[in-house]
Amino acid sequence: MSNPQQLRYSKEHEWLSDADDGVSTVGITAHAADALGDVVFVQLPEAGDTVTAGEPCGELESTKSVSDLYAPVSGEITEINQDVVDDPALVNSAPFEGGWLFKVRVTGEPEGLLTADEYASFAAGS
Repeated sequence: MSNPQQLRYSKEHEWLSDADDGVSTVGITAHAADALGDVVFVQLPEAGDTVTAGEPCGELESTKSVSDLYAPVSGEITEINQDVVDDPALVNSAPFEGGWLFKVRVTGEPEGLLTADEYASFAAGS
């Protein structure tokens, strides 16, 4: 699965959509979903919570391990994807569509995010 060109990517393997009215959508990449294996539980921040770029804001539990979920940007959580909470397998089956994790009202300018091509090169080396 290729990485959508319109998204930006973190070195912690999260993706971020362009802001729509100041709000961006966050998920994990297909590379991360494959590395995790079958995701069986997600713990997400709650609407109204504030997250800080580069800091843990949740967890993804798979049949292999438990991994921290990092915020790719700072801001306030506006919505979580309840479908993923109810059916964590969406993270594996549709990481860029129905498997998104949360929406965040971004504060400040996102820093250190990679283009799709830069992320592909980074992921290939990790």
